[in-house]
Amino acid sequence: MVIKLSKKEAKKRVKKLTSEIDRLRLLYHVKDDPTIDDVVYSSLMDELRGLEEVYPDLKSPTSPTQRIGGTPLEKFKKTRHLVRQWSFDDLFDFEELKKWKEKVIRMMVKKGFKEKPKYCCEIKIDGLKIILTYKNGKLVTAATRGDGVVGEDVTHNIKTIHSVPLELPYPIDIVVVGEVWLPEKELKRINDERKKVGETPFANARNAAAGSIRQLDSRIVAGRKLEMFVYDIDLLEKNDKYLTTPKTQIEELKLLEKLGFKTNKSYQLCKNIDEIESLYKSWIDKRNKQEYAIDGIVIKINDIDIQSALGYTGKSPRFAIAYKFPAEKTTTVVEDIRVQVGRTGVLTPVAHLRPVSVAGTTVSRATLHNADEIARLGVKIGDTVVVQKAGDIIPEIIEVLINMRTGDEREFDMESACREVCGGPIIKDTIGVKGESESAAYYCKDKNSFAIQKERLSHFVSKKGLNIEGCGEKIIEQLMNEGIVSDAADIFELKIGDIDNLERFADKSALNLIDAINVAKKVKLEKFLFALGIRYIGEETTILIVNNLDKITKDEINNLKDLKNIFSRITVEQLENIDGIGSKAATSFVAWFSDVKNQKMLERMYKLGVDIIVEKNTEVNEKISGKTFVLTGALPTMSRDKAKELIRNAGGKIVSTVSKNTDYIVAGQKAGSKLQRAKELGIEVIDEEQLQNLL
Repeated sequence: MVIKLSKKEAKKRVKKLTSEIDRLRLLYHVKDDPTIDDVVYSSLMDELRGLEEVYPDLKSPTSPTQRIGGTPLEKFKKTRHLVRQWSFDDLFDFEELKKWKEKVIRMMVKKGFKEKPKYCCEIKIDGLKIILTYKNGKLVTAATRGDGVVGEDVTHNIKTIHSVPLELPYPIDIVVVGEVWLPEKELKRINDERKKVGETPFANARNAAAGSIRQLDSRIVAGRKLEMFVYDIDLLEKNDKYLTTPKTQIEELKLLEKLGFKTNKSYQLCKNIDEIESLYKSWIDKRNKQEYAIDGIVIKINDIDIQSALGYTGKSPRFAIAYKFPAEKTTTVVEDIRVQVGRTGVLTPVAHLRPVSVAGTTVSRATLHNADEIARLGVKIGDTVVVQKAGDIIPEIIEVLINMRTGDEREFDMESACREVCGGPIIKDTIGVKGESESAAYYCKDKNSFAIQKERLSHFVSKKGLNIEGCGEKIIEQLMNEGIVSDAADIFELKIGDIDNLERFADKSALNLIDAINVAKKVKLEKFLFALGIRYIGEETTILIVNNLDKITKDEINNLKDLKNIFSRITVEQLENIDGIGSKAATSFVAWFSDVKNQKMLERMYKLGVDIIVEKNTEVNEKISGKTFVLTGALPTMSRDKAKELIRNAGGKIVSTVSKNTDYIVAGQKAGSKLQRAKELGIEVIDEEQLQNLL
């Protein structure tokens, strides 16, 4: 196109072209109402591009021509969010929804709200969270969530998404949040192209969207036709001249529409949780019929004043939660069923499966819970079964495909298998407050049976317990066989003369073991509590207890004798006052310390010189506290256990599986699939040095 306009004329024409192109973009990409042929749209764009080439100073950062970038970036820059970013807690069934509602109402009452809450329910798009910042109505930054405080600046890529306005109809300052997603038909096209050139296809649309946004070349992103739904306002400059500040979540969504953002229209106001459940069930059937991936619905208190009053936990909003759809499922074959004995004596049947990929991970085992579950499912060795896995939850068998049976399948005898593993009688414990019903699980009748005690002591001396080097499971078994050790206190009574004449031991190895035991006598309280192997008490729970000792007792704990005396008096209610400790863990903890035999064992340990260190974590590391970490690969200068300890001490949380709720992945040498998964999800990857900087 030949440009013959003066600069003054060109300036007017550019303004007119920009306005019309943006109007058509809004109709086509936001309102799904195209009113003009693509050829006409392209012609207007060509004219605008030509004018900007002749008069470069007429090209603005928000011009429609700037949606497709030029020179690729060398790397992403970090950008600090104006508003801290959060992630939703999850629930998976109606009973959990009822508990959440009751908790919300209790909090509302404490804050002085007497009305019944109403809920804005929005479908949860399974995409990549992006935060858009506008100054004076113009897009200045688009960033990933990152660690919630600092994200990556991906503005050059987000500009390629036509449903994202580069300039708003009002000159306001606003920060909005949304989800970038890829249409399913576009995913198929991209994967077909990747297969043709020998590249690995994307596993799903969510991974493709995340991978696209992390491209340094925005021209690649532009070719992938991404979309973005905006669903929240994080920060809005009060400016009554142009608009009214919304008072409800639904008013907020309508304001976003007014400002030209693409919102998902499938939101609904629900007056109670029965209406929420009905909506949830309707979307289970409809979710696979949409052009975007959906993994649940998001429930928010509709009243924004109530939202503000309830606030946030260290990681999530208290006024909102994600109601997730049923877990991903697949089929495989049960190759064997074996029974495992736990350190508490519970006997658990475990299905050994033909390896299969579920929810992004390879699964080769699945819990069958107990004999009742095996009977309910009717599962046999050799059966084809349906397996499901949700996040970090252990895979489980949920259905047997009876029609796939060949006649070669074998029955599994739970009781015989349990007796063989336990080495003696088995029982079903009574449960309930007064022991009024029978447990579904089998236990070794003798709580001090060889099998249980071996597991218990092996756990006690393990790396995650007291970390007694040279005292692994085989050594424990040998010491028990010789009658030298029967409980944890016996380990601290060992002398060189007790073990130097045993098989596996020479003078040097015996001395090393005794030295390691002496070193282990000085131990942090949280590690000691975890090492005891109390049922339902994991590493994170012991840290919660130590950091909240003031909620349990006003007395100081200086040694094991204090610990025994004080903890034998605590109640379930006191422990439940600690946020994060449930009734099962509290009941189990109280029962253990109420047992006279356990009290005597603690007394012996005290007399044998076991010294506990109480280091309550009172310092808050804002960079770490409340964040979730996954560690993978070998770190250069510290063990992964040491790194985990440092993170926990700073208030962080350690998980084993990468998910979109992960804040950081700490990657060392030979990092495996977790690193790849993190990159696909757009999670920030840091090395040991960067971790040290956070600490």
